[in-house]
Amino acid sequence: MTVTFIGSGDAFGSGGRLQACILVDDGRQRVLLDCGTSSLIGMKRLGIDPNSIDIVLLSHLHGDHFGGIPFLVLDGQFSRREADLRVVGPVGSRERIALAMEVLYPGSSRVERRFKLVVDELEPLAAASLAGATVRVFAADHASGAPAHHLRLEIGGRTIAYSGDTAWTPALVQAASGADLLICEAYFRDRRVPFHLSYGELLEHRGELGCRRIVLTHMAQEMIVAADVEMERASDGLVVHV
Repeated sequence: MTVTFIGSGDAFGSGGRLQACILVDDGRQRVLLDCGTSSLIGMKRLGIDPNSIDIVLLSHLHGDHFGGIPFLVLDGQFSRREADLRVVGPVGSRERIALAMEVLYPGSSRVERRFKLVVDELEPLAAASLAGATVRVFAADHASGAPAHHLRLEIGGRTIAYSGDTAWTPALVQAASGADLLICEAYFRDRRVPFHLSYGELLEHRGELGCRRIVLTHMAQEMIVAADVEMERASDGLVVHV
């Protein structure tokens, strides 16, 4: 199984990086963890066919995590996509996606297409079956006008956990327990701000996270260039084998 960091950046393009978008590919289906506004650019740079994406899992409803959905849908429409696109996100996803599409391209949320955009909404601690895979969601601590989630994807005999954006929360321990890979925000080196996780905090709690491997993402410039970071750091285009 491969995990490709299409976009590993924050909302502000720190380090020239694209916004959050991570492809999990088990050889049978392709799942995106988040789909930030720049995701379509990243996919096409890496030669990833947007029409090959089966499912998008959203951690929360900030533009750098879900703002690529309108572009993904429109690209599918004009490239004659036929397979349905499924999006699974927190409560409020269906309305927020439709509103985003109407703001960006009026009328686009109501047009007829060859494929359906299917949006499912999950409450914290709920699970959804994804054609042989399972996603479970846990409550994160991040204000976005809707619930924010940690994601736990069980696919192809492997488990991928994803923090999304969040302050430290014990729910992350649940999401990461036994995971083969935890993809985790480390926004700042040591500075602590509301609704985000710093590398220093992550180090403090490392012993509680029962995962085999951690890769850091969603980093500000100070984290990208820091010389004293022991954990793996993602970059755009990084491919991790799980």
